[in-house]
Amino acid sequence: MLLRPYQEVAINDAADALDKHGNTLVVAPTGAGKTIMLSALVGKRRGVSKDVLILQHRDELVSQNSTKFQRVNPELSASYVNASQKDWGGDAVFAMVQTLSRENNLEQMPKVDLIVVDEAHHTIADTYQRIIKAAKKANEGVQIVGFTATPNRGDKKGLRDVFNNCSHQIEIGTLIREGFLVPPKFFVVDVGVRNELNNVRKTVTDFDMSEVEAIMNKRAINEKIVEEWLNKAGERKTIVFCSTIQHATDLCKTFVNYGVSADMVTGDTPKDDRKHILDELSNGDTQVVVNVAVLTEGFDAPPVSCVVLTRPCSFKATMVQMIGRGLRTVDQEEFPGVIKTDCIVMDFGTSVLTHGEIDEKANLDGGETEGQGSEKQCDACGALNPTAAKECQVCGEPFESEEVGLGEKELLEHFQMTEIDLMSRSPFRWVDLFGNEVCLAATGFNCFALVAEVDGISMAVTKKTGGKVRLISVGTKKQVMAAADDYMRQNESGDSAKKTKRWLNDPVSDKQRGALGKHGVQINNLDFSWTKYKAACMLNYVWNKQFVDFLIQNAIADLDETA
Repeated sequence: MLLRPYQEVAINDAADALDKHGNTLVVAPTGAGKTIMLSALVGKRRGVSKDVLILQHRDELVSQNSTKFQRVNPELSASYVNASQKDWGGDAVFAMVQTLSRENNLEQMPKVDLIVVDEAHHTIADTYQRIIKAAKKANEGVQIVGFTATPNRGDKKGLRDVFNNCSHQIEIGTLIREGFLVPPKFFVVDVGVRNELNNVRKTVTDFDMSEVEAIMNKRAINEKIVEEWLNKAGERKTIVFCSTIQHATDLCKTFVNYGVSADMVTGDTPKDDRKHILDELSNGDTQVVVNVAVLTEGFDAPPVSCVVLTRPCSFKATMVQMIGRGLRTVDQEEFPGVIKTDCIVMDFGTSVLTHGEIDEKANLDGGETEGQGSEKQCDACGALNPTAAKECQVCGEPFESEEVGLGEKELLEHFQMTEIDLMSRSPFRWVDLFGNEVCLAATGFNCFALVAEVDGISMAVTKKTGGKVRLISVGTKKQVMAAADDYMRQNESGDSAKKTKRWLNDPVSDKQRGALGKHGVQINNLDFSWTKYKAACMLNYVWNKQFVDFLIQNAIADLDETA
């Protein structure tokens, strides 16, 4: 398996920081591949850290993360310490914090060289602290690395007692630019209560939500929210964040009264009921799920392409968590026919205007993090935008920079450079099969991938050696290229057909020339652009053309149905 470029940089920086400080924090948003990175770091540190403890705070994460770990490190074994088993025999031990932190289990914990903490913003909790202290008592040289998407906690407590440095931070904007997350499109809607919301009292952890409910939970406002949603996002799977259970109950009823298939989850919703509701959101007929602070963390439903905020967020981290629920791209195998190229964010409170853009620097010391605090209006469509926005997040109209004005030409060139950069940084050579940039292909020893563009929509088709042709992604060219290149990275290794290999430039063989000729691809003897590698890519295409065309035609039909 080959890492994405930013993942490789992150684990190299983390390894250097562990050597220098003995601890480090890596900040990586949803979609960055935290489990892949922490697994790769463990593999990289194998010579230094032979006994590794990986801490998780939810039982389902133990099995999910260990599966990915062994895909990255097939030569290493994994074992588990949770409610059902206590096995310390693996090269890496995946442990549930709630189980291991009990005194009798800590007494059985052997010496460990490296502790890896998933969702590391929890490390200052008592349960984590007991484990860390016990590990340091057994080995004062134990190293600690944490991975988190939200280093700045809502209670303002810092993480510096555990991590004295942040070795690498991957920004959400980077993942959006590279196609691994969809871009948000913001609508800031003033329902006439913005000044009242600005005066709501702050508590230790957030705004006083009872005050927010008194302001926001009114019939006219709830109806306005639903009407605006129907107008701007009525066809989209949606998550709505409310202030209180009563607020959520009343707003959910309003959605239903307007004929929308809506449901609600709160902290009081039984576990099985909650699972059923969220399954219906991802895979069923439910279009809107209204919630109260329970879907901010540990929940992913890729088909969701709209997030509605009907409450303000005291902390930027809370806002980022909420918006992040809608930024994941869609795997066509998991959700066939679901097309997602962006996520609409509708803010009926003050969060977007207060906090600005969704990237936030890690603050290990805790305390307040200042927001942007102002707004600017787009001349083209009239939408309100954060002051930090470089272009209107509704219509895409560029704002002139105070330092350097970017015209349409420069923006177009920047976008083109982004796509070119994706290909140039790939370890695989992507071939333009027909010379018109509508069909790109790459191949390795274990699989091949194809990116085709039809009527402005791009699609990624892949196949493993001996497997079936599969459609894995539909969307913008950037998102589809990222998915296809990721597929190649997951199934190939450093010994595969990388673009630096010398044989890739060898002239097309007579055998390849003959095979292509049988499929109507004639190669002129004077056309020296044909190499063994380009011929291999074209052969993969013509051999599988019937299946590729079938999948693409079905995807187009799905698009026509949803148009």
